[in-house]
Amino acid sequence: MKITKVEAVPFAIPFRKSLTFASGEVHVADHVLVRVHTDEGLIGTAEAPPRPYTYGETQESIVAVIGKVFAPQITGLSALEREVIHARLDRTVGNPTAKAAIDMAVWDVIGQAAGMPVTELLGGWSDRMRVSHMVGFAPTEQMVAEAERVLDTYGITTFKVKVGRRPYRLDVEACRALRMALGDGVELYIDGNRGWSASESARALREMDDLDLDLAEELCPADDVLGRRWLVSQTRIPFVADESAPTPADVTRELLGGSATAISIKTARTGFTASTRVLNQCEAMGVEVVIGNQIDGQIGTLCAVAFGAAHRATTRRAGELSNFLDMADDLLTEPLVIESGTLRVREGIGLGLTIDSDKLAHFRLDR
Repeated sequence: MKITKVEAVPFAIPFRKSLTFASGEVHVADHVLVRVHTDEGLIGTAEAPPRPYTYGETQESIVAVIGKVFAPQITGLSALEREVIHARLDRTVGNPTAKAAIDMAVWDVIGQAAGMPVTELLGGWSDRMRVSHMVGFAPTEQMVAEAERVLDTYGITTFKVKVGRRPYRLDVEACRALRMALGDGVELYIDGNRGWSASESARALREMDDLDLDLAEELCPADDVLGRRWLVSQTRIPFVADESAPTPADVTRELLGGSATAISIKTARTGFTASTRVLNQCEAMGVEVVIGNQIDGQIGTLCAVAFGAAHRATTRRAGELSNFLDMADDLLTEPLVIESGTLRVREGIGLGLTIDSDKLAHFRLDR
């Protein structure tokens, strides 16, 4: 089961509705399809979403680092030599989504070779997850209308509201309107994408104290070390580290430093291997986790639910698994379906995904 080739195929699929938040705006899924080929004919597949405003990666840089650096280093290794693969990838700093996609594609190969779903190899806790939906910046009435549509159409009852605008009362008013429209049976939490200062965050949280928020995520800059610690000491709800904790080492620093009390795990950032290490850290320290979303397409979402459903701790909260709904199309032959507020793991061995060759030919950018 030797690795013979690693492909990095750039593609672009427009969003029907862009997602806008404090640190950026996404109109097009300009992602990279990553495929790991083996001498036994098995092909593992994953997706790398570049987020230059978060990790510094671009579509071009992902294609380049995989083709020029990573592929030559791991070609010839067995897909089972995961520690050797990671040791070689880790010689290069940064590039988290490129590394994560290779890791998940390798796990897909292993699952296919074993004749088992990746979810079962990772833990096998469940075959589905509850879904959380992100609501991006928009006029308040549009945010409410979107949430009501998603609730009615897909049965989703957990909503992550993007905040971080100035003045902060724009977001306070939006969250209040969402709570009034959706009722007490819906879970609401907020994500600032580092848009507010620590003092603005504290004031906003005080003004939303009666809204029964479940979580608050990255409200102020990740490098505002003292401000973050002070803010976390002010709030009574779990404070989630996301962009501030991209590696297992960062997770340790955030938790021990008092800058967070919960962690967002994103398979697009840490793959399956490092995500497992982060999860183990959090369980050992008694810290809650949530499965986050890197504005993934259906391939990335399928990877996220495969990992999230595999573990008891990651199924306790709804996973952020619905951003693909706003994309105009995708690459899978069989699209993902959210029913009754849940997303099931794809049946079949490995990740259970099949790429539609016609769609790939249409959306790829290198031909």
